Amino acid sequence: MDKEDRSAQAPALSGDGAKNHPSRGTSCGVVHENTHHSTHFTVVGNHLAQHTDLSLTAIGLATHIQSLPAGSPVDIRSLARRFPEGTTRIAAALRELEAHGYLRRTKERTATGRVVTRTVSCNRPGRTGGGPRRTSAPSARPTKGDGPPPRPEAEPPPRRREQREPRRRAALPAVPEPVYPTPDLVQTALGVLSGLRRTDPRLLISATDAEHLVPGVAAWLERDLTPEDVHRALTTALPPEPLHRPAALLAHRLTAQLPPLPPFHAERPSARHPLQNCDTCDRAYRGPEPGECGSCATATGSSLCSLLV
Repeated sequence: MDKEDRSAQAPALSGDGAKNHPSRGTSCGVVHENTHHSTHFTVVGNHLAQHTDLSLTAIGLATHIQSLPAGSPVDIRSLARRFPEGTTRIAAALRELEAHGYLRRTKERTATGRVVTRTVSCNRPGRTGGGPRRTSAPSARPTKGDGPPPRPEAEPPPRRREQREPRRRAALPAVPEPVYPTPDLVQTALGVLSGLRRTDPRLLISATDAEHLVPGVAAWLERDLTPEDVHRALTTALPPEPLHRPAALLAHRLTAQLPPLPPFHAERPSARHPLQNCDTCDRAYRGPEPGECGSCATATGSSLCSLLV
């Protein structure tokens, strides 16, 4: 009877529930009931689960992608069929993960010439896949004669904020378009833009900006303005401070100060004389009064000149 009965049930806990409750000592907040997982689990770092700049949709989507096996489709349409958030929210979450380094999406061309998007999921941003990978095979236990096991190398601290992509430069304002952009007109407009820097060195622009501004200058030249007039309008009364983007200033002036179209002068139609019969050759011709046609009048005048000579 002095042997321990291992099949006996454990004694009941004390009636004092406050001492045995898992949330003893806390008045509010979450209480964790954790169970050890041996299969079908995914390790997610707190740098992702508690990320301060990512949305909740992006954090959940990153956790789902990291739990998928390699080769699973993670495009927007496939994810939209799996979750109820829709393509717009899923696309925005993917862009967040890509901006913070948890996803890398690159375009690649297959052997057949088809362009596909390859997605790489990174469970730790800032690390690359070029180093040695850990295998799931268990390591052999050290024997008595072996020394102490080697300590694992300390990992660098996680970065607080990932480097974000530089902002794209804003597009130039729209400029007027000419009605008939002939090659000569476009060449003259380009010459006007190229000569602006001779008056003010701050008006030096790139070839890309000049290509954008050429139609606006051509529209001015179509309105009966000379290249000197356009040059004067673009270089007069410039601000004294440095010009950070002179092409934007020129585009604004070409649009805001566009002169009106010149007045239209319709040509008067020539008078239509009635038909007359020539007194010499009896042929019909148009003229204000009866007489001779143009051919006979010329011949008569030539003969008279010869007689006078």
